[in-house]
Amino acid sequence: MRMGLAIDASCDLPQDFLLQNNIAVMPIAVRVDSSTFKDNRDPAEIERFLGLKLGSRSHSAETEPCSVEDVQKLFLEKLVLENDCVFCLTITATRSPIYDNVVKASFAVLKHYRQVREPAGITGPFLMRVLDTRSLFTGSAPCVVEAVRLMQANETPAAIRERLAYIAENSYGYMLPRDLYYLRARAKKKGDRSVGLFSAVLGSTLDIKPLLRGYRGETSPVGKVRGWEHGCETLFHYAADRVRAGLLVPVMCTAYGGDLAELPKLPGFAKLAQACDECGVTLMQAPMSITGMVNVGEGAVTIGFAAEEHAVDF
Repeated sequence: MRMGLAIDASCDLPQDFLLQNNIAVMPIAVRVDSSTFKDNRDPAEIERFLGLKLGSRSHSAETEPCSVEDVQKLFLEKLVLENDCVFCLTITATRSPIYDNVVKASFAVLKHYRQVREPAGITGPFLMRVLDTRSLFTGSAPCVVEAVRLMQANETPAAIRERLAYIAENSYGYMLPRDLYYLRARAKKKGDRSVGLFSAVLGSTLDIKPLLRGYRGETSPVGKVRGWEHGCETLFHYAADRVRAGLLVPVMCTAYGGDLAELPKLPGFAKLAQACDECGVTLMQAPMSITGMVNVGEGAVTIGFAAEEHAVDF
């Protein structure tokens, strides 16, 4: 059985990993002032966004998640011809309509795929499995990495689905935002009250940054740190501790909302890299998606991993 993967653009993984494993990306349209971007994790498009310096709080932006029709087109024109089973992994349904759109699209895909496959001489059924990763940004990445491993091991679709559901339930995504005013402005625009004005003003005045977590469909602050550099060090130190404690998927995913060359230079990153090297854990580095930067501001740092439930103490 030929199996494939599809993710939405907000899942932060390195481009070479996506290309190497033939992972399809469901794009997100982003409009900032008079500029339009196709957020499909193309490094050139991310570089164009950064080069135009559109990430400041003075710019308004609109994002349009991959629609039901777009998903149907991607599958019926391409993926049903290349695969017999495709797993679609999306950002948590509590933060985006992408999951619901893909589920709706799956009904039409499963209804019409034979009309596409049979003229091409492809017999047999086509399976489409949609999974909510229950996290966001790098927090969605462990599910994708584990899916690749399971497919390469020729596991059955049923076994893969069961394992990915378990990983999704135990995936953690953490973010350290740089600009609280920007984060609050975007949250307010989307009707999200998780970052209040008082907190933003107080945080910016005293240089206090929240550490935000995406876990089991919920996103909330789980700690506060004073100063940007101290925040990076705290986050990476915590990530190194989790690596040494043991991960469910041997990968630690990191992302940065800016020039990726700056990520390894951040305080604490070297110690995280050392811990990963000592424990045989792959340390991935990826640029944050354009969608991510539009919604949380440039300069944000994120980490993602899968681990057994544990207490968090920042």
